[in-house]
Amino acid sequence: MTIFHYDKTFEGLLTAVFDAYNRKTFPDRLLAIDEPNPLFVAEMFIVVTDEDKSKRVWKGLEKKLAHNTCNMITYAWLSELQGSDELIFRYIQKTFDNKQSIETNFADDDVLQLKKLAQKVNHERHRLIELVRFQKAADDIFFAPVSPDHNSLPLTLDHFTDRFADQKWVIYDTRRNYGFYYDLKTVTEMTLDNTDLFPKGKLDENLMAEDEKLYQELWKGYFKAMTIKERINLKLQRQHLPKRYWKYLTEKQ
Repeated sequence: MTIFHYDKTFEGLLTAVFDAYNRKTFPDRLLAIDEPNPLFVAEMFIVVTDEDKSKRVWKGLEKKLAHNTCNMITYAWLSELQGSDELIFRYIQKTFDNKQSIETNFADDDVLQLKKLAQKVNHERHRLIELVRFQKAADDIFFAPVSPDHNSLPLTLDHFTDRFADQKWVIYDTRRNYGFYYDLKTVTEMTLDNTDLFPKGKLDENLMAEDEKLYQELWKGYFKAMTIKERINLKLQRQHLPKRYWKYLTEKQ
């Protein structure tokens, strides 16, 4: 068994592809740098992430694959699911080893699984776009906490910078403890030292603007007034709107 250890970054994965072809040795497993080796390891190699190598591999993929397929590879990486890096590695290897395109060869399980994985991440991207709820802070910055299953927040930034271009905002992934701040010109990645700012999926009331509290109460009142109790169907609600998103919705508090 051949093992490659790498730093678990996307650039590191692409570097591993480059090194594998350069060494003419392909890994059976991809492990983190500090992850222990399994039994019966015949060969071990430590991948040192190299930007030039990763760029060469990516440019090679762009020549062989359609733009949407390259996006699928990125989406599959952002899934963060165990084994997704090995799936991507095999997909890239098959792309380079075949003269004909493998993009629509869904008889190949790796091609099919990569597509399904990318679809899951894309589906969650749409969920975030639909369900992110901003809350106005006292300093006039709009905050929106999220905790998606996949690392899909970066895929939504183009939408939010276009849709809310006239206001400063922060969208923060509380599960991964990072987010993005938009200052009316650029989007900057950020982290917060205090992760208690978003209790129960909402901005701390002590930090809210006064009119934000009023608007939330008005929205709750409108939602309650428009609800027909006899037609409430929680099972159908959960089917169309998974319960894990409810904590971000003012009307569900």
